[in-house]
Amino acid sequence: MIRRHELTDHEWELLAPVIRRAATGRPRVEDRQIINGMVYKIRTGISWRDLPERYGPWKTVYTRFRRYAPDGVFTRAL
Repeated sequence: MIRRHELTDHEWELLAPVIRRAATGRPRVEDRQIINGMVYKIRTGISWRDLPERYGPWKTVYTRFRRYAPDGVFTRAL
């Protein structure tokens, strides 16, 4: 079930190729879950620490947001 503030399957299909995946390292929290957390935070205006747990650890969502912004992920997505 897709919640109100989450990406649809079609939106995710368009966005997924824009996100770079790390080749090595620890197992990652699912990219779609993290992006949904970013969308939820931006749409609701809550603080990072108040993100619901279903989006993964708040610090992971925040770290990826800070990484994606200067990397141009959001610009390429638009």
